[in-house]
Amino acid sequence: MTPLLSPSELEQRLRRIGAERYHNLHPFHKLLHGGRLTRGQVQAWALNRYYYQSCIPLKDAALMSRVEDPAIRREWRRRLVDHDGEAEGEGGIARWLALTDGLGLDRAYVVSTRGILPGTRFAVEAYVRFVRERSLLEAIASSLTELFSPAIISERVSGMLAGYDFVSENTLAYFNARLTQAPRDSDFALAYVKREARTPERQQAALDALTFKCDVLWSQLDALHYAYVSPGHVPPGAFVPAEAGRS
Repeated sequence: MTPLLSPSELEQRLRRIGAERYHNLHPFHKLLHGGRLTRGQVQAWALNRYYYQSCIPLKDAALMSRVEDPAIRREWRRRLVDHDGEAEGEGGIARWLALTDGLGLDRAYVVSTRGILPGTRFAVEAYVRFVRERSLLEAIASSLTELFSPAIISERVSGMLAGYDFVSENTLAYFNARLTQAPRDSDFALAYVKREARTPERQQAALDALTFKCDVLWSQLDALHYAYVSPGHVPPGAFVPAEAGRS
């Protein structure tokens, strides 16, 4: 049988998953942050990532609908406000649209999600469905990729500002708020998982949930790399960068 881990041992195992499987290790990530993509490839990344960002509140609302403890609901509700804002034009989704605006993408086209890759759609919808259908422990554990996001955000902002003359600090303003939001959210989720995963089976379920979430993020970059880097097979109906049509 799998031995019961102490809370600190469980945290170590969770962090090891991030060290081995987080998408900062993906080749597309390294190209993006290394300033080695074209403007069109960066546009494709921002366009597809919008679908993920726009579905995060759906995921969080689905999770909250199953929480009986009002204290947990109050804590989780912050995530909805962070992404949706308190009013039109506020919140993380609005800031992501400012990013796609700054990259020269038509906002109506971005919001329509008509140009996203099938792989993006399948991965994101699988994540929302996972949170809606699996146990509350698994749903919360799947959010723990936020443990690893501050480091990737710092790398992303500095690398993109250094590597691309078509981005600015204003374009990348979305990431400023996440530097404080992500640690706050992950601290709460980690404490919950360490407290509630009290059997070997529940601990393994939490570890598997975080692995699944890492796979969701990784597969999105797989789709981008395949379509826009190598071999460069863009699916029918998906976004085609302007430079791809030049002879």
